[in-house]
Amino acid sequence: MTRRKPVVSGDTIEVIYTDERWKLLRELRDKAVKIMVCLKDNGFDSIVHGSVARGDVNKDSDIDIFIPVVVPSYKVELVLSSAEYPIYSREIVQATPWHSIKAHIYIDEKTSVTFPLTELRENEWEFYKFSGCLNVEELLAGKRVPGVDKRLMLIIPTEYGHIEMPVVGRESEVADILGVDVKVVEERVKILLRRDAIGRTGVYLKREVPKDETFESYLKKLADRDPIIRRRIFEK
Repeated sequence: MTRRKPVVSGDTIEVIYTDERWKLLRELRDKAVKIMVCLKDNGFDSIVHGSVARGDVNKDSDIDIFIPVVVPSYKVELVLSSAEYPIYSREIVQATPWHSIKAHIYIDEKTSVTFPLTELRENEWEFYKFSGCLNVEELLAGKRVPGVDKRLMLIIPTEYGHIEMPVVGRESEVADILGVDVKVVEERVKILLRRDAIGRTGVYLKREVPKDETFESYLKKLADRDPIIRRRIFEK
């Protein structure tokens, strides 16, 4: 997969989708809907965020589904396995010591269901709005939403494709369009530019969960060795 570098300057342009791109978008959304409906039928509301919500998909696009509340991991795994979704891998991830700790269940290399293992901080929900997000009802209705991609380009859906423009230098305007605090936009710009400069993701914690462990039991073992993780677990 080619890493998409942030864009720090440039013009606003219109992108017209090909029939193949519309077909790919329908396929990815259909797959996301099936998983999200399965979760909802079992009491778990979720969103899909990123390019599937915005519409600007390509052959490397992931399906990122997020349950925005702390839930018992075994229940999510049971729902997925009962619907015959295989568990490709499981990871515990924490972006920084200040962010919530999240469980990632990968159904395949490009499809994941994520949920927090610790409470979300007040502004973390806005990061999903930053990239663009939809619930299953909105997805079924064919809605698309604006959001920012990994290049730091604001994607604004249109009837024929999308309009895109660089976020850098337009942080306040982008915040107004997305309905988020401008500090969220500024922070994401800073993080993505830093990642590009140093050439790595820079996440604080990323561990694969052993097959014989639950997310919660493995997180407890990590917390026993790391006071920062332990503090985040018990922080209210």
